[in-house]
Amino acid sequence: MSTPVGGWRSGSLGGSGSVVQWAVLVGLSAALAALLTAVGLPAALLLGPMMAAIAVVAVDGALRVPHGPFVAAQGVIGCMIANSITPAIVGMILVDWPLILGTVGAVIAASSVLGWLLARWQVVPGTTAVWGSAPGAATAVMLLAEAHGADVRLVAFMQYLRVVMVVVVASAISRLWTTPSDGAVAGGLWLWFPPIPWGPFTGTLALVGICVVLAQMLRIPAGPLLVPLALGGVLHGAGVMTIELPPWLLAASYALVGWSIGLRFTRPILVHAARALPRLLASTLALMACCGGLAFILTNTAGIDPLTAYLATSPGGADSVAIIAASTPVDVPFVMAMQTARFLIVLLIGPSLARWVARHIGAAPQAGTGISPESGGTGSHGG
Repeated sequence: MSTPVGGWRSGSLGGSGSVVQWAVLVGLSAALAALLTAVGLPAALLLGPMMAAIAVVAVDGALRVPHGPFVAAQGVIGCMIANSITPAIVGMILVDWPLILGTVGAVIAASSVLGWLLARWQVVPGTTAVWGSAPGAATAVMLLAEAHGADVRLVAFMQYLRVVMVVVVASAISRLWTTPSDGAVAGGLWLWFPPIPWGPFTGTLALVGICVVLAQMLRIPAGPLLVPLALGGVLHGAGVMTIELPPWLLAASYALVGWSIGLRFTRPILVHAARALPRLLASTLALMACCGGLAFILTNTAGIDPLTAYLATSPGGADSVAIIAASTPVDVPFVMAMQTARFLIVLLIGPSLARWVARHIGAAPQAGTGISPESGGTGSHGG
């Protein structure tokens, strides 16, 4: 049993100052992000800091991410997503919209049914189940879920559980299907501090600042993410501006979001997540099986090669799928058009779908957990 020493217990951060706790958090975040990057996990820059924050909480750490840096990080991530919506992808969506819309609708319908079942069977609270089951764009979904009252901690757990499973399966299938190209290795060498084009970079920072302030003034749900995404997407797509986000800024933004979520975990939440893990795994496998079935239909009805169809329908998120697709001989524009269209539709219908489930499931606390559907919402993060 640990012995108190000067108000500090061995193995606990409870009696240490905030400087020590932040030093532990930053160091552990860097180590975990490096480890997850080394094993090829695309979401490493967010998952590493989030896991480190959970570990700090587990040893009685008491930190919170300040509000200003947190909303600024959301704005940077919004611009990053906007930068990925290129004219080529928009053109592909416009050309193949019936096929893309039908497939995306089927994936969202399958994920919504699974979310409804998870809520109905009281695996996780109502709206949290829908947001946690939403396919793709995990970071954006978490921020939207929080803005609409879901428990962002459980949403994060569900989303990144699926990201890990999908990345492992998709990577394995891609490796079996093809031989990785040399470009895939070169693409993993991240130049953290490249020369910065100061004009576009200054314009991007100004866009983030203006959009974040405007979103908060207008009290738009998830506005610090959505306003830069929408305005940046229009300006970038029209060729009016170039969005410039150096790797170090993206890494810092992901870390801030990961810390903000991880530091809100509690022991009861972790215990509940562990108990729910078998059913969440089953739900994720069921969604992946549905997407595999849709890929089979695309292959046999639309003449799309199997690997392209599988990556296009994969529910792991556009960022992770893009990394895998870039190193395999697939139709990358079609894959990204499908992923982008699904992301945009989830953004549009997610809040309404979550409200519908909340009305039909009810708001009773989950048996044996003391966790209500609205816990962990917008008022809990302190930043």
